[in-house]
Amino acid sequence: MYTSGLLFIGTQEIIIIVVLVLLLFGGKKIPELMRGLGRGVKEFKDGQREDPNENKNDTNNSTQKQ
Repeated sequence: MYTSGLLFIGTQEIIIIVVLVLLLFGGKKIPELMRGLGRGVKEFKDGQREDPNENKNDTNNSTQKQ
C-alpha cells in the first residue's frame, strides 16, 4: 500500500529545506509571509462559518426596498 512520501522526510532534509528558505527569502521576509498565510487561513475559516442563507436574505431585502 502506497503512503505519502512526506512521511519519510528526516531531520537532515528538514534542515536543508529551512536553510534554503532562509537563503531565498531572508530573515525579515519570512515573518511577513507567515503573517499573510495566517490571515488567509483565518479568512477561509470565517468564510466557512458564514451562513450561506445570510447573504441571500441581505440581497433580497435590498432589492425589495428599492
